[in-house]
Amino acid sequence: MNKTLELIFITAEGGSASLTVDSPVEPVVPSAVQAAMQTVIDENMFLSPSGALTGVKSARVVSRGVEAVDLEV
Repeated sequence: MNKTLELIFITAEGGSASLTVDSPVEPVVPSAVQAAMQTVIDENMFLSPSGALTGVKSARVVSRGVEAVDLEV
């Protein structure tokens, strides 16, 4: 199962912007995630179409699995 960590930020224009991290280290530590997100904001690392990243909105781990269907072909 593939997992990603989705970091969702508030932007200067009041919108949202997200960054995705493939294969996050587990277990995901909320305080470490929040600290990393704050560093991204403080260092002004990214600019979104709706402006600079100005706040932490949320974060989530997304799991995706793929299961083949045996068609006996």
